[in-house]
Amino acid sequence: MENDIEKDQNIIKLANNFTITGVIGGIKPFGSGHINDTYRICNADKNEPDFLLQRINHHIFKDVGALTDNILYVTNHIKNKLRLIPGADIDKQVLTLIKTGNNLFYHKDENGNYWRMYRFMQNTKSYDVVTTTRQAYQGGLAFGNFQTMLEDVDASKLTEIIPDFHNILFRLKQFEQAMSEDKFNRVKDVKPEILFINQHADGMAEIERMGKAGQLPLRVTHNDTKFNNVLLDENDVAQCVIDLDTIMPGYTAFDFGDAVRTIINRAPEDEADLEKIQLNMPLFKAFAEGFLSQTVQYMGAAEIRSLVKGVLLLPYMIGVRFLTDYLNGDVYYKVKFAGHNLQRARAQFQLVKKLEENYAELYAIVMQTVNDNKSSNGTEDLTS
Repeated sequence: MENDIEKDQNIIKLANNFTITGVIGGIKPFGSGHINDTYRICNADKNEPDFLLQRINHHIFKDVGALTDNILYVTNHIKNKLRLIPGADIDKQVLTLIKTGNNLFYHKDENGNYWRMYRFMQNTKSYDVVTTTRQAYQGGLAFGNFQTMLEDVDASKLTEIIPDFHNILFRLKQFEQAMSEDKFNRVKDVKPEILFINQHADGMAEIERMGKAGQLPLRVTHNDTKFNNVLLDENDVAQCVIDLDTIMPGYTAFDFGDAVRTIINRAPEDEADLEKIQLNMPLFKAFAEGFLSQTVQYMGAAEIRSLVKGVLLLPYMIGVRFLTDYLNGDVYYKVKFAGHNLQRARAQFQLVKKLEENYAELYAIVMQTVNDNKSSNGTEDLTS
């Protein structure tokens, strides 16, 4: 087995494939991600930046070249816009990929693993859990600004890295196949969950139908808008959106709904006691205010009204995926105990029920926030 010294030497060898400045002074494992292995390359030269070396999981992200092209296209577009903004700091406000000596932005090692390197952002932090309205607002601000920077990008320029990632019709087909195969004889134990899925299937396909009908613009979306994908500075002010692997064409409601799913639930994602699953409306309001302050001026009425549909869709979709994996024998998501995926699915469906019960209030908060922004800019009231 590889010891720590050998591992460090291998990491240094990998890092030296990239055109870093300064001298490597140390290596530290970095972050808590479950998909990519990440190391902080500490610079001995204090006048030069540190770097992040990251292994790309090519089993999930199969086309590393297209993945890298997506990230470069998006980050370069943001940098070009930042150059026009007085006082903007490109090194702090957008990720920077580092080239290899072969003029690529990734390196394939002798074991077939793929690696990339980013410039490290000093004096930043992230939170796994949102606990204050200030944090929620800054998260909304960050993801809203990210969308705004990319609203003029032709989404067709990007590769769909994980096809049908947020396509509920595709996820329902996967679920139906898992039910029909019933490899582990588990369908008999989940009849209430199957009924819930079937009762909601048509309504949850509304965003897909709106998109196909041309009522929603296809945009560049992040597709993994959990709060720890926002870096904040030492004053808890949003600085940069990270983890751009799932950048793809999509609908704004996907990013809005996914972020809300991870913010609004007062209980953990896999809470066993369904009574504990309650909504934190102040956090939702703060996130919506931050997000819409950045996006409202270019979004049309149909797109704005789709946002709360996304709030219901995303927990429903992840619940469908959890239950599908349970029926398939827990082959996709890591589980900590027997029935973990079923417990996760039940918790997500309970969250959907709570969101449905409070749909009118959620919608009212969004529309009031929109109209507050619109009126301050002298534009139309969308509630009329």
